[in-house]
Amino acid sequence: MKNQRHLTYDSSWSAQPLGRPKVITDEYVTSLQELVQRSPREYGYPFQRWTAAWLRCHLAKELGIEISDRHVNRLLNQMGLSTRQEPCGISDNQLHPQGRHIRIEDLDPKSMPDLDWPFNELC
Repeated sequence: MKNQRHLTYDSSWSAQPLGRPKVITDEYVTSLQELVQRSPREYGYPFQRWTAAWLRCHLAKELGIEISDRHVNRLLNQMGLSTRQEPCGISDNQLHPQGRHIRIEDLDPKSMPDLDWPFNELC
């Protein structure tokens, strides 16, 4: 018979969860879910659709919890939600007949809104 080592079980160690402590609260998840169902314009923003970055910034100001855009997208995915808009029955070929990419030359500068807003400074 081989020598078997017996490991002792320390209940105080196992009572503590592994990994980083959770930052997200139930209040954060509820606020995110309510926020994504409303228009950003209701909160004074000049755009029509939320992005993960803007959701993150808004909730950081409201609740004081800082997380990454990626984590916001992960939470939305877990709730079955997304910030991506699905085309209404239009195929990719109909949207972009030349391919799936939009080139800068395809954009009409007259159709771009004139916003004096520092987009690189979200929060």
